[in-house]
Amino acid sequence: MPDHIRYHRIAALVVLIVAGAWVLTGQFSAVGSQEAQAAQKPTPAATPSDAARDLPTVAVITPVYRAHSQAITISGATAPDKATALAARTSGIIEALPVQKGARIARGALVVRIEGPEFAANVTTAEALLAQRRHELSVAEKLNKSGNTSDTALTAARSSMAAAEAQLSQARAAADRLTLVAPFNGVVGDVPVELGEWVQTGTPVARLLALDPIVVKAEVSETDIGLIHVGSKAEVRLIDGRRLQGKVRFVAAEASSKTRTFPVEVALPNPDGKIPAGMTAELTLFAPAVQAVQVRRSVITLSGDGTLGVRAVGSDDVVKFIPVKLIDDTPDGLIITGVPQGLRVIVSGQDMVKDGARVNAVAQPAGQPLE
Repeated sequence: MPDHIRYHRIAALVVLIVAGAWVLTGQFSAVGSQEAQAAQKPTPAATPSDAARDLPTVAVITPVYRAHSQAITISGATAPDKATALAARTSGIIEALPVQKGARIARGALVVRIEGPEFAANVTTAEALLAQRRHELSVAEKLNKSGNTSDTALTAARSSMAAAEAQLSQARAAADRLTLVAPFNGVVGDVPVELGEWVQTGTPVARLLALDPIVVKAEVSETDIGLIHVGSKAEVRLIDGRRLQGKVRFVAAEASSKTRTFPVEVALPNPDGKIPAGMTAELTLFAPAVQAVQVRRSVITLSGDGTLGVRAVGSDDVVKFIPVKLIDDTPDGLIITGVPQGLRVIVSGQDMVKDGARVNAVAQPAGQPLE
């Protein structure tokens, strides 16, 4: 028999033996059941960490609320608390002029006196006449009481005495107009007349300034005037670098027709008079304190209708748009109000998520800078 035929028979016999052994082990009938069990085996449930990895991730911060006073900085200038030009009250020659430009003067101190000896004489005459009329009235009353004079004579005596009193009052008023005194404590700003000079009634003889307190005058824009009221805290920086604290004492109820700004005044103590009037000043006014949150500028976003706000998440990690009001812009960030308690503000990724979306909120590390 040829060798190749013998080899084929041997190979066929080996295959037959292996197949028989497989059938005897039962694996052939189990193939289908194993595939069915594999198909019915449940898929492992997703873990919470797997679900979080499927959500968009945003960075959040827990806002820190603090009292914040918005600062409004404007330019102004110092001015006297009061200023008046004192004028001669009668005509005549200046007899006394004890004031000097720049000198401090107390209320009631003599500023100027006009010559007028005739006025003093008129007072003396009127006093003597009044004394005479008073004596005549006394006599008339006694005579009338005893029946020796008529009621008409008594009435005439009384009228004469009243006329004498009026004449004395006029004489004293005329004499009083010869002198002029300071109406308040202050500094003499100018003295435009000289001793011995003839002046007429109404001629300016001295300008008087009250510098304690000194007043800083400025104007606030119509957008900020609602934040300022009488008593608001103020800080003044003078052109020479001095800084002083004061309070708003006046807020105009009507705007300037030309600039649409509102005049305001801040009073500063100036007992030694070292702050002159007319000095340039920078005035910072502080609005009433409100509870606010500081955020970085990039946190602010807009809603579909253009409303300014931030996106935040609550305990459910669902995104919400929160309208806010910008009250101040500082070097460290924006100061806003309107963020409710219990929310975390999204500081990164806020423009990649929509309102109502659930997110994976990751807290921003403490101490991370805002900018």
